[in-house]
Amino acid sequence: MTCFDNPQNGAELVLNTLYDLGVEVIFGYPGGAVLPLYDALFKQNKIRHILVRHEQGAAHAAEGYARSTGKVGCVLVTSGPGATNTVTGLADAMLDSIPIVVLTGQVATHLIGSDAFQEADTVGITMSCTKHNYLVKKPEDLQNTIREAFYVAKSGRPGPVVIDLPKDIQLQQPKFSVTEKLRAHRSYVPPTTASEDAIETAINLIANAKKPVFYTGGGMVNSGSEACEALVEFVKLTGYPITSTLMGLGAYPTSDVQFLKMLGMHGSLEANMAMANCDVMINIGARFDDRITGRKDAFSVGSKKIHVDIDPSSISKNIKADVHVVGDAKLVIKQFIEAWKKKNLHTDEVALKKWWKEIEGWRAQKSFAYKPSNQLPRPQEVLDKLNTLLKKEKDYFITTDVGQHQMWAAQYLDFNQPNRWKFWIN
Repeated sequence: MTCFDNPQNGAELVLNTLYDLGVEVIFGYPGGAVLPLYDALFKQNKIRHILVRHEQGAAHAAEGYARSTGKVGCVLVTSGPGATNTVTGLADAMLDSIPIVVLTGQVATHLIGSDAFQEADTVGITMSCTKHNYLVKKPEDLQNTIREAFYVAKSGRPGPVVIDLPKDIQLQQPKFSVTEKLRAHRSYVPPTTASEDAIETAINLIANAKKPVFYTGGGMVNSGSEACEALVEFVKLTGYPITSTLMGLGAYPTSDVQFLKMLGMHGSLEANMAMANCDVMINIGARFDDRITGRKDAFSVGSKKIHVDIDPSSISKNIKADVHVVGDAKLVIKQFIEAWKKKNLHTDEVALKKWWKEIEGWRAQKSFAYKPSNQLPRPQEVLDKLNTLLKKEKDYFITTDVGQHQMWAAQYLDFNQPNRWKFWIN
């Protein structure tokens, strides 16, 4: 099934391709350069359009959709200011590894470069805040460009992709109507499973650790619910403590006894002390950002660091890793579990019991404790009570802006499933 049985122009072909890719909803704001696409949207009822009040809001809404569903978020905005207004959302999606595809209108191809009304170099402007971007110059390129954009946005380390669509390309009659399937991408083939040598080195280091800690980030959530289930299995198999970045909350149940709460500048004492005093750190899908490390030269000095990431450029970028494990978190953790069971490995129970006793000493200090107010309730108290009420719910989503309230939410609320924790930088 398609939106249009016989697409009459490029705009209708675009919607057919989006629908075939599984797009359910587009967040957008109309303008002259995308009127052909809005005319096409009006003629069909397969794809829902949500009208926002500002293009930045469309990008953030698409991020929220992607974070919640695990699918690629889709945005439609006009040329010039419509496109430039999405830059904040694109930068946010880029840094947080959120897959969105933004369709931007552009002046007609014969006007590009002439400073036409609401013309902007969208490709140039968004180059630094997108994973990739495209300017479509021929209607014959529409289908494969859109399919490739969704593939790039979702594959490897996810991120935002921009497709700049000149108005005349949207209006031209396509030379074909049958939706083509994307050919295998020749140049962008992200790694999935890690090398056997890397797995062997990492698993031996993990098994022989005396003071280990798992350190997980947003890459775990991006890898999907199956990855998070595998993480729980492996952590339980080892009995090791685990902590998480702000982005990674929910990948491992935060109410579990092995979870040390969030780490970093706004994290718990036990998480930060465990990271500072560990002998083996297993980083899965986190980037050692400055809110976690503080002074890099004083961060967890003396520990052996295993870094698992699907993006090889992220490994040893901020903190030097001793073992590089390049691959998808879901598959890498499954490789860890398989190797652990195959080699019949066991932890050093005496050392681990001593390590947990040390951690419990830090935990007993209750770094997130507060004194209830006799007047207006403190924010921490409100969130504590909210958390008690949420425990009665089967499922819920938490959304925040950025700031202190976001930190309180991360500290006092439980996140026991992935894709339930959303926030934006603006």
